[in-house]
Amino acid sequence: MEKTSINIALAGFGTVGTGLQDILQNNRDWIKKRLGKDINIKKILVKDLNKVRTSIPDPHTIFTNNLEDLTEDPDLDIVVELIGGKTTAYEIISRALESGKSVVTANKALLAEKGPELFNLASKNNLGLYYEASVAGGIPIVQTLKESLAGNRIKSLTGILNGTANFILSEMTHNQIDYDSALGEAQELGYAEAEPSLDVDGFDAAHKLTILIRLAHGEDYPLHMLPIKGIRGIDPYDIGKAKDFGYQIKLLAQVKEKSGSLQAGVFPALIQNDHMLAKVDGPFNAVLLEGNAVGPIMLYGQGAGDLPTGSAVLSDIMSLVNKETGYNNTGFVDSNLPYANMLQAEHTVFKHYFRFTVKDRPGVLSILSGIMGEHNISIAQVVQKQESEGQFVPVVFLTHSAQEKDVQNALQEINELSFVKAPAIHYVIL
Repeated sequence: MEKTSINIALAGFGTVGTGLQDILQNNRDWIKKRLGKDINIKKILVKDLNKVRTSIPDPHTIFTNNLEDLTEDPDLDIVVELIGGKTTAYEIISRALESGKSVVTANKALLAEKGPELFNLASKNNLGLYYEASVAGGIPIVQTLKESLAGNRIKSLTGILNGTANFILSEMTHNQIDYDSALGEAQELGYAEAEPSLDVDGFDAAHKLTILIRLAHGEDYPLHMLPIKGIRGIDPYDIGKAKDFGYQIKLLAQVKEKSGSLQAGVFPALIQNDHMLAKVDGPFNAVLLEGNAVGPIMLYGQGAGDLPTGSAVLSDIMSLVNKETGYNNTGFVDSNLPYANMLQAEHTVFKHYFRFTVKDRPGVLSILSGIMGEHNISIAQVVQKQESEGQFVPVVFLTHSAQEKDVQNALQEINELSFVKAPAIHYVIL
């Protein structure tokens, strides 16, 4: 006899878990209309059983602090991992898969580092390991790459994947405040953690990009090989100067095909004001991709929060319920994806923004330009202004496309010059 309800268990009952519960309650009739079944939260794994909870999915829901109550219960159909971290979460997911239960997770850090191993385990047991909520909150980028654009070769993918960093840069750009003030505002509003390194240093976006590279290209680009640079310490001067040139600075995660290799990384970059990603402000996320058949597509929405992320978790649960045969975990027939052919960082090519702080004396511009020319860097624009009293002045260069190894060699030579006050400020231009 066909089951009339699906029993799920939650590992963790924080922001996303309560958001999922709210959606299940508010949209129960609509969900049943689509699935023909009810979804019941049967068990919830929590740390503290004595904590007073104002929100309970159902009077029959069981709260437990015993992991085996989730992984070994034969009446459970799906385990939803929402606790984060890489130790207990790994144990929950692997043990659930080994005991015959499909898994839904929002754990980007774990999938970035242990994804290949967990996908192979899911494939071995013919189970689903779904993870829409791990990237960009409520934006359906995972299913888009796995299914809607499965027939396309993805030529490029560029995303604003961290709402905290984007909020900080938006505040600095539009309200002319410094990095520390913008970070403090983000923390007051709950967009940034008290210890914000994961967000502002680019690691959160890197976890998400690692997952998207697998989906878009069918190759594993190891996280430790990914070039990562965050936004910590970005100077309002450079944001203002970028605006003068018609650009904004955004923290971008990008992968694109280059001469048969994958060029990928997380980095702050100047993008033109009329670029679609320049219009993404505040804590929002967006992904701009180009397929060889479909052309350019942009997905935009809330990258975090209880209901948007809960919506993504629910979409995975419903997809698993609807699967009759086989699971499409990686988006490819073979779950054991090959390592990517990675373009070395020194060979990447971008346009560049440089700011040098130099002594205000004749001949400086000529020397700087000469060194860049010797390293195959062609100058597009240059601005030197006496913007403050003193013997040092800022000089800003925008260049044509140049290879990273030439840029680094030029910067090393310039930074050692006696008339240069401090190391150069450098950003790529998209």
